[in-house]
Amino acid sequence: MKILVIDDHPLIQEALKHVLTELDASLELIQAEDASSAHAALSRTPNVDLLVLDLALPGCDGFDLLADLRRDWPDIPVLVLSATYDRATVELALDLGAMGFIPKTANAHILIDALRLVLSGGVFVPVECSAGGSGAFRPRTGSRSQELGLTPRQGDVLKLLVQGKPNKLICRDLCLSEGTIKVHVSAILRALKVNNRTQVVIELARRGVRLDATAVRAR
Repeated sequence: MKILVIDDHPLIQEALKHVLTELDASLELIQAEDASSAHAALSRTPNVDLLVLDLALPGCDGFDLLADLRRDWPDIPVLVLSATYDRATVELALDLGAMGFIPKTANAHILIDALRLVLSGGVFVPVECSAGGSGAFRPRTGSRSQELGLTPRQGDVLKLLVQGKPNKLICRDLCLSEGTIKVHVSAILRALKVNNRTQVVIELARRGVRLDATAVRAR
């Protein structure tokens, strides 16, 4: 497994190194301290399994970098690690395609849980933003889309939607027209009583729902 950590604080890098080795003893940890070194690292090693991104980096806007990473390497999930974790910041990060958001105040157990969830295709949201409490969001496993009032095909769309994929990529993966995907997305929003994709992620977190990460196939 290869994880790229983008953070300019040596102490954070060192702490993450110790925590991440608990996740996988054979882990290859790649380090970058700013946008340019992150892009260079990904150009050298494009088969990274996960990006861990600090939003407060020197010389760049963290949200701009997040958007660039999702555009240029859309298949690599991004987990944001930040000292700022108000609801607006978390929602913007998710809206830009982050698959999870971890406050820097989180303990090692929460970080490991978040990493495992994101690597399995899930989305991690701080419970402070999903349910107004404190501590880690711990999702139920094995939840099915039917429990949300969705058809199996809408469930397929939902799985790809929470991965941050735009409609065009969902169309490609499911071999459906963009018009059909829009109909399914509208049905998902109605079923969850939300208005946009970011609110979908937060609502699933609030309900403690983790979608099955099994690959979705065209039918």
